Amino acid sequence: MKVAFATDDGIRVNAHFGQSSMFAVYNVTRGGSELLELRRIPDIAAQDEMGKIDSRIQAIEDCTLIFIMQIGASAAAKVTRRKIMPVKVPFGSPIEEQVKRLGEMLQGKPPMWLAKVLRAEEEGAEVNGTNG
Repeated sequence: MKVAFATDDGIRVNAHFGQSSMFAVYNVTRGGSELLELRRIPDIAAQDEMGKIDSRIQAIEDCTLIFIMQIGASAAAKVTRRKIMPVKVPFGSPIEEQVKRLGEMLQGKPPMWLAKVLRAEEEGAEVNGTNG
């Protein structure tokens, strides 16, 4: 599963969703994890709040989870409508630590919120696999 982390340095979750300058995108599975890429958000001075949110959603639209420090209500609603679950973590949480914890959850019995996300992802893959 692809997972994004709102970050300003690529090392820690230290950004609010709407102000994040980049997202570290990892592939996390039961067998391990890898950093896929750092997706930088272009700084468009004239962009309004909705434009900022939309550009960030476009940057992570292939992800299942987004780890963030904070997210506004309207942004959270838009993100979840795209079937991306926002996960709030404390400011400065090391990304590697969050990736490791997520991997451990996948290996054991995932908490209910994660099991639900995994089920939805599997159903989406089945639908896409049979229709695509």
